[in-house]
Amino acid sequence: MDVQETFAGIYKDLPVLVTGHTGFKGTWLSMWLNLLGARVIGYSLDPPTIPNHFDMSGMKDCIVDIRDDIGNQDKLVSVIEEYQPKVIFHLAAQSIVRKSYENPKDTFVTNVKGTVNVLEAIRLTRSVKAAVFITSDKCYRNKEWIWGYRENDALGGGDPYSASKAMAEIAIEAYRDAYFRWNDRGENAVAVASVRAGNVVGGGDWAQNRLLPDVIRALTEGQTIDIRNPKATRPWQFVFSPLCGYIWLGVKLLLDGANFAEPWNFGPLDLSSDSVKNIVEKVIKLWGSGQWKDISRGDEPHEAHWLTLSWEKAATRLEWHPIYGLPDVLKKTVEWYKEWHRQGENADMYDFGLDQIKTYIMDANKLKIRWACPQPGDRIQRKLIRQLKYAKERKSML
Repeated sequence: MDVQETFAGIYKDLPVLVTGHTGFKGTWLSMWLNLLGARVIGYSLDPPTIPNHFDMSGMKDCIVDIRDDIGNQDKLVSVIEEYQPKVIFHLAAQSIVRKSYENPKDTFVTNVKGTVNVLEAIRLTRSVKAAVFITSDKCYRNKEWIWGYRENDALGGGDPYSASKAMAEIAIEAYRDAYFRWNDRGENAVAVASVRAGNVVGGGDWAQNRLLPDVIRALTEGQTIDIRNPKATRPWQFVFSPLCGYIWLGVKLLLDGANFAEPWNFGPLDLSSDSVKNIVEKVIKLWGSGQWKDISRGDEPHEAHWLTLSWEKAATRLEWHPIYGLPDVLKKTVEWYKEWHRQGENADMYDFGLDQIKTYIMDANKLKIRWACPQPGDRIQRKLIRQLKYAKERKSML
């Protein structure tokens, strides 16, 4: 199967802007879009960690790599005007809960002002047709419910990170209602959606105070794994699961924005929820060695004990579905880190990463997941999107 035919073939030759492209999810998203034939423009600060996925994946040589702060609105506007992206995926953010306690102001500035700057840049320019804003499952007012939160549940946050994501969601809704109503700008209409997912794991993540990266660091250094909250339960999901949802939503926004410009949840299979303790023990078994200890003292910053999302809406209306349960999620993640560890300091993970993406696409195709299965009708969709992409060029030539 031709990989570029997935997602209805829409992204081939399409200019796409990814903010936060040097981060964990941003690198994987850029790699996937590049594989689909998109012309990816990345806008971000330098990679946040050493080592980092962006450098060892070689993406700098595959995309337009622009380094600047999301707080620099003038630069962002100039980039959009120069490269004329049709789709924006906004991932640039401060994404660590514990870091938000240490530096709340910067968390609010990055996550709220950064989001507003992207919205403003879209409002002030004319090339963008669709935008997907990545927030977090923690944008919901957490009541420790045992059932999943739906897209119409109350927003809120009991810590700076969660509050910043709720505020970002409110800003997105305000701009969508005030400036991006589907019929307000005629041929320049913009479809804006927000997406919420959490506890994403996969190879290439080295963030501090995040479970899997902390575990891998300890294992590779032969150290005991320190666990702060072993009883906390999270719905763990493989990084490709929400990413394919984001990419597919981008297609839907381009083709039928009036019906998809709204919030969306992406979550794991129900059986993918497990405690921190159990996750650590399973990773140790997959790695082949290691041990852990409980270092909780009872005075750690508050983090939710239970938080899960309902993704019924995405399943029903996007025909999106996660394909890996927790055993495969952990297996695929550990396989990536084992390969990195085997290669050593100068590891080149580009081919291995592409193989993981292609395997995921093949597995989704076998399950007849909509985005992975090109349909005859998609040829009509491709014709429509080509007309959309080149409308201005043709008009200027006539």
